[in-house]
Amino acid sequence: MRLVAALAMVFWALRAFAQSAPDASAPSAGSLREIVAITESLPQLRGLIVARDGEVLVRQGFRGYAPDEKTNIKSLSKTVLSALVGIAIARGVLMSTSQPIASLLADALPAAADPRLKRVTLGHLLSMRAGLESTSDDRYGAWIAAPDQVRFALGRPFVAEPGGDYLYSTGNTHLLSAILTRASGRSTLELMRAWLGEPLGIGIAPWERDAQGIYLGGNNMMLSALGLLAFAEMYRNGGRAGGQQIVPEAWVATSWTPRGPARYFGHDYGYGWFIARMADQEVRYGWGYGGQMLYVVPALGLSVVMVSGAQEGALQSGYIARLHALLVQIIELAATGAAPR
Repeated sequence: MRLVAALAMVFWALRAFAQSAPDASAPSAGSLREIVAITESLPQLRGLIVARDGEVLVRQGFRGYAPDEKTNIKSLSKTVLSALVGIAIARGVLMSTSQPIASLLADALPAAADPRLKRVTLGHLLSMRAGLESTSDDRYGAWIAAPDQVRFALGRPFVAEPGGDYLYSTGNTHLLSAILTRASGRSTLELMRAWLGEPLGIGIAPWERDAQGIYLGGNNMMLSALGLLAFAEMYRNGGRAGGQQIVPEAWVATSWTPRGPARYFGHDYGYGWFIARMADQEVRYGWGYGGQMLYVVPALGLSVVMVSGAQEGALQSGYIARLHALLVQIIELAATGAAPR
């Protein structure tokens, strides 16, 4: 019933707006029933926040979860870390996305390194096109157990050319965390707190580090659903929040530019963001293991956060597809209930 009440809040809030707009039509009861039916089939869903044009329409926790409670956002960390890279480039800590990574990680390069390592750039890591064998899926355990995760990731054999096909690898984003730490002389946690936490007004809790003390770049950051909403709203507003330009507007645009299809996901990928079209709307989203989701629908002014309990095989089981379906229903409700502003 709490799920029904949460989505009912979306319905009535958007309907109230629609009644104030001369040409807008109210959403149908059928649409609401479809949304309720989807949410009732999602027992793993623990948190849902929906905001339109900065106004929070739904802020709901389920099964003991509170929206201000910090949670492991898993691989959604990749989306957040991408913002740090954009800020680092703007501040001159890093040069550009075309900067080769070999000189930045010279002390961690393997002996007799493959010459192609010199061609791998920051942009290749951000877009999952480094060409190095993945450290995710069935290789994740070996990577996590490695005595030096940076060296391990750099030592993977090339299975594609740098800048070639998309190959999802958590190690790629961890290399970015190591690069940020070396280039700035500050930990990724410190950068997160100074560059994102303070200006956005959100708390950044410590998370897991590797054996060398580098905070994991590709997963396991600890943020609340409300913190994720603030992050999404910043991107929706072109990198601005609270009157400040936190992430360069150009970085938002380049992060949302497709760099190629994301294998297994069915959507394109930019710099830490998946790029899709759902319900005839352009959607930008971040995805974390088990169903930690952050969506931005720019044309409708929508930011949506979904937090889920840990679930094995969420992608393969169709759970992520059902979260996408829930987003589609919210989009359709917004599109029919109020004309985009």
